[in-house]
Amino acid sequence: MKRGKKYLESKKLIDDTKAYDPAEAISLVKQIGKAKFDETVELSIRLGVDPRHAEQQVRGAVILPHGTGRVVRVLVFAKGEKAEEARAAGADYVGDDDLVEKIRTENWFEFDVCVASPDMMGTVGKIGRILGPKGLMPNPKSGTVTPDVAKAIEDIKGGKVEYRIDKSAIAHCPIGKVSFQEEQLIENLNTLMDAVVKARPTSAKGTYLRSLYLSTTMGPSIRLNPARFLGR
Repeated sequence: MKRGKKYLESKKLIDDTKAYDPAEAISLVKQIGKAKFDETVELSIRLGVDPRHAEQQVRGAVILPHGTGRVVRVLVFAKGEKAEEARAAGADYVGDDDLVEKIRTENWFEFDVCVASPDMMGTVGKIGRILGPKGLMPNPKSGTVTPDVAKAIEDIKGGKVEYRIDKSAIAHCPIGKVSFQEEQLIENLNTLMDAVVKARPTSAKGTYLRSLYLSTTMGPSIRLNPARFLGR
């Protein structure tokens, strides 16, 4: 893949043979974020688990102390009183069968997160095969299936992020924007990693944190030292 001039300039600042401490990596991220827009800072985590086994799935959610810097569009599947609570809490879209049909027939995805009240899961299940592969299916483990839809919306819009490994045991999570202060990015990074470390399955053997890479939307990746997040 041919890389642009800015990318190549940023790449020169990074020592690929080195595993950086968090503070060093964040400082570098601030330097390599050279795009004309406020780039997202993302953490890629490869874990020593086997996703083929249900007991080794790693999935959860955590509220970052400084948010993600993103405007998150929340869709809520709810009826009656719960629907009114969702609207009052600032949900971007609220509905039931109408939204299910819109997603199913129009391939409509003008939202970032789905929340559902428990009584709606039978309805939402009709489009599980559509939402699931996109990581949008509501799930109790991530707090997106809940009777308290207002609290869920507040948390999501306040900086809640979900971490979930894929088939390669890798999770990708935003931890903020390049415009954030270094201290804010470090706090967000530590909060996320604390949650991931605590989520280690009891059946996982060997090295749990295999590799960690920090990157911006348009920039090269920076390898982190996993040992810095263990035993904190």
